[in-house]
Amino acid sequence: MFACIFISDFSVQAIIRLEPALRTHSVAVLTGRPPLEKVVALNERARQSGVEIGATKPQLEAWGNLVLRARSESQEKSAHAALLDCAQSFSPEVEDTSPGTVLLNLAGLEPLFGPLPKIARDLARRVSQMELEASIAVAANPDAALLAARGFSGVTLIPEGREAERLGDLPVDVLLELFSSHVEQATRWLETFDRWGIRKLRALAALPQVPVSERLGQQGIRLQELARGAASRNLRVLEPRLIFTESVELEYPIALLEPLAFLLNRMLEQVCARLSSRALAAQELQLVLELAATQANGGASSARALPRQFKRKLRLPVPMLDAKVFLELLQLDLQAHPPGAPIVKIHLSAEPARPRALQSGLFQPVFPQPEKLALTLARIAGIVGEQRVGSVELLDTHREGAFVVRHFAPTEFAPAEPKVKQSGNRKKDVSMQEKDSACQVDEKLQENAKEQMSAVIALRLFRPPLGASVTVREAKPVRMRCLQRQDIAGEIVWTAGPWRSSGDWSEQEGWSREEWDIAIPAETGLGLYRLVQDKLSGNWFVDGTYD
Repeated sequence: MFACIFISDFSVQAIIRLEPALRTHSVAVLTGRPPLEKVVALNERARQSGVEIGATKPQLEAWGNLVLRARSESQEKSAHAALLDCAQSFSPEVEDTSPGTVLLNLAGLEPLFGPLPKIARDLARRVSQMELEASIAVAANPDAALLAARGFSGVTLIPEGREAERLGDLPVDVLLELFSSHVEQATRWLETFDRWGIRKLRALAALPQVPVSERLGQQGIRLQELARGAASRNLRVLEPRLIFTESVELEYPIALLEPLAFLLNRMLEQVCARLSSRALAAQELQLVLELAATQANGGASSARALPRQFKRKLRLPVPMLDAKVFLELLQLDLQAHPPGAPIVKIHLSAEPARPRALQSGLFQPVFPQPEKLALTLARIAGIVGEQRVGSVELLDTHREGAFVVRHFAPTEFAPAEPKVKQSGNRKKDVSMQEKDSACQVDEKLQENAKEQMSAVIALRLFRPPLGASVTVREAKPVRMRCLQRQDIAGEIVWTAGPWRSSGDWSEQEGWSREEWDIAIPAETGLGLYRLVQDKLSGNWFVDGTYD
């Protein structure tokens, strides 16, 4: 058995999908250049009010409650991709028939999803979650399901062997949609059928096969097979492509974050619904905003419009599937990095990933929820800057204190390897000897550590280093005054050094420094500090203090 998902008035529904408020209005979709715009699609309300396909925009001025929208190919692609995701969440064999039309093979799905009527209802429910209204038809062959979905609304099930009976009441015009690539030829056939007095598929199926073949050739035989629901073919199976994108073309540019957030919320909900239908999560979000054209003058030439794009990418610490969290992250990022111009088009894409599997351990520390942690880090980054939030990673260099801030991603603890128990008296004796020797080694290490700790002092570094004014005599610092702290100043009574180090000579950010350990008088005795001179700039710094 095969199922067909058909979206009527697909161009209109692709627009209403991201503007649900238009469902209660009469909507017409226009295409063409002004002032030659014409209607190419209507919803049922507009059709009942008398609007016709091909009407020009000036002719539509008589309908005051009619909503006009320009055709959006990007929104149609997003809606069709959502339809494919819905079909592929049920069956691995899916055919991309045409925009707004998908066929899928239901063979072998009953043990997984239940009987065919339940599968058809679940398909309709899943498509409705994608904010689309579809007709679902199930039949024994793909073309019969396709005709039934185009001809009947709602959910239709055709038992095997009763295709001609159920399809007989459909008008012959339904066949025209199956030959949209050969419109002229299909129109000639319909004119011929009209002259013959054939209006329904039942009448076409009842014609003698030989006279039809003599007058219409093999294509006529093909039309009769379609009318009887007896045509048989294999699906052109679509190779799945994990692409999750949503696009919106705006009627008017928007410059405020609040209306932008409203649209982003709708797009994120659609992306999350599509990811959920494929049992996936998002690892990365990419937002591309097409900004309104700006004016630029080039010398004596006249001003011309220069469109540009604004791109932002959010790398999530772990795979997530929460539209509210995604919206807050994008809002915080846009607040820190505003586009700088009105927005005319929005393009959102998600990089899919397998959802994370969580299993808490009895003896493992409890980590914060990744969603809350990501929001907290984003808020902190909005205050202190992106380059100051993340995981610190030491650089492989001789430069002291060199590090870089990486994007934070929590790591998972690897389970400890089980220890192999030894059996036998000999193994027990060996293990006891090893244990005694290990205890003796531990005792010696502890005694050495105690002796060393009594002589070790700690260096507490200042981050960032404190600027200093130093008086040098005979290449040695003799007096020092800290610029940020008045209590660190005085004559240097003791020095040790210098210790010189340098590196990265071939790079633009090469470094060379000279370190001194100094002592200056303090209220409670002597204060020990580390004094550093940057040899490239000649500036002095107090790098830290010894306890």
